[in-house]
Amino acid sequence: MSSNDKFGTFQLGNRSVSRLGYGAMQLAGPGVFGPPKDHAAALAVLREAVASGVNHIDTADFYGPHVTNNLIREALHPYRKDLVIVTKVGARRGADASWSPAFSREELTQAVHDNLRNLGVDVLDVVNLRAMFEVHHPAEGSLEAPLTVLADLQRKGLVRHIGLSNVTPKQIADGRRICEIVCVQNHYNLATGPMTPDRDPRGAGRRLRPILPSRGIHAAPVVHAVDVAGRLDATPMQVALAWLLQRSQNILLIPGTSSVAHLRENLAASQLALARQPWTS
Repeated sequence: MSSNDKFGTFQLGNRSVSRLGYGAMQLAGPGVFGPPKDHAAALAVLREAVASGVNHIDTADFYGPHVTNNLIREALHPYRKDLVIVTKVGARRGADASWSPAFSREELTQAVHDNLRNLGVDVLDVVNLRAMFEVHHPAEGSLEAPLTVLADLQRKGLVRHIGLSNVTPKQIADGRRICEIVCVQNHYNLATGPMTPDRDPRGAGRRLRPILPSRGIHAAPVVHAVDVAGRLDATPMQVALAWLLQRSQNILLIPGTSSVAHLRENLAASQLALARQPWTS
């Protein structure tokens, strides 16, 4: 067991992964657009992550676009057998770095083939469909058509497992009537305020698969985290990550960074034990 496994592993599709993974989004340029500021440093972060026991990387071919997947292939291919790469489809980038939905059959099929080519694989481990009815937060809208396309590509052997990203409880329930949903990637952290039964992974875990918090973990240094960090000689970010790991067994973390030092700091959060705090009720 690596030092990254203190909080155990969880099943992601048919693979067991350490609960603290790595998100590749920040390896692209500013605004997740264009090449990295330091190409060599980006490769070093990816290699250090895997060497440190990370066996779950989150990415998307619309990061850059095409930047992070090419970096992953350059740094890590041929991939370790225990490495699970999770990608996303459903969005595209404009020349002005804008984000737009890409839900048509042609766009989704092209996205899957772009991911296969740029990652250098014959089949994608997990593909999350990102809902784009609102760019930065879940909003209602039908995912039946794009999920049906992904299910067709899964039957053709190009995709092993399908997940959802940026979705509502209704979209999750509707999606599960179309195909098996192996994970949900949504915004969730100690700074988001009280959770409802539908949003709280502790209750949702019995009917969902892994919850992968995304976006906004950087917002977590609220007053409680700052106080706890001071007592534990840790950073507020480490407290926020440790809080998520202890919040629910089905939470898998994918914090991102473009710095090896920051990566090591994030991974060290897996060794941080928190007493039960008032904000966890």
